Amino acid sequence: MEIEYKGATAITIKSGSSVNVVVDPKLSSVGLKDLKITDAIELVTDTDLAIDNDQKILINGSGEYEVSGVSIKGISVPRLKDANGRKVTVYRLEVGGARIAILGHIQDVLDEAQLEGIGVVDILIVPVGGNNYTLDAHAAVKIVNQIDPRIVIPVHYADKAVKYDVAQDDLSSFLKEMSAQEHEVVDKLKIKNGIVPAARTVYELNRS
Repeated sequence: MEIEYKGATAITIKSGSSVNVVVDPKLSSVGLKDLKITDAIELVTDTDLAIDNDQKILINGSGEYEVSGVSIKGISVPRLKDANGRKVTVYRLEVGGARIAILGHIQDVLDEAQLEGIGVVDILIVPVGGNNYTLDAHAAVKIVNQIDPRIVIPVHYADKAVKYDVAQDDLSSFLKEMSAQEHEVVDKLKIKNGIVPAARTVYELNRS
C-alpha cells in the first residue's frame, strides 16, 4: 500500500492493482489542480471537496461501505467552529492490511461514541494548520493521543504553493508538539502486509 500527499486534505491511497482511493480531490479551491479520478473510490470529508466525475465511486457521508475489498466507515462529526452547525465526515478504512483514520476539519474534541466508531487504527491522517479553520497543533496532538495510532500523517499546513482562505501554521508547530515521537520525511508512505512501526512515528510526506 502507498499513501501520497497532494496538498490541503487531499491524499491518495493505492493498494495492489485494483484499489485506488482518492480523498478530498477538489484542490482548485486552494490554487492547485484538481486530482484526476479514474476508476477510483472518492472519499470526501466535506461535500465542497468532491469532483463531479462518472468514472468513480463517490462516498460523502456517514455509513458503512464495502468497495473493491476496502471496508469503509463514515462517521459524521461537527465541523470546527462552524456557526451553521455543518457536519463533516471522519473515515475509517481497512485496506492493504492496515487500518486508517482520515480526519477533515473536525471539532477539536471527539466524544466517546466518535472514538468508538473510529476504533483501533494503525495510521491517522490529521490536519494541523489551525487558525480556527482546522485543528491546530495542540488540538491535533490531543486527538492523536486519544486515537493512539502507530503512524501519524499531518496534512493541511502552511505551503507557499497552496492558497488557503485562512493562513495556516507551519508544520513545525505540530512537529514541536510531537517532538517525543519519531519523525521521518518521505515522498510517499509505503506499507507492506499491514506492518507498521512499533513506536509511534510521524511521517511528513512531501507534497506530490
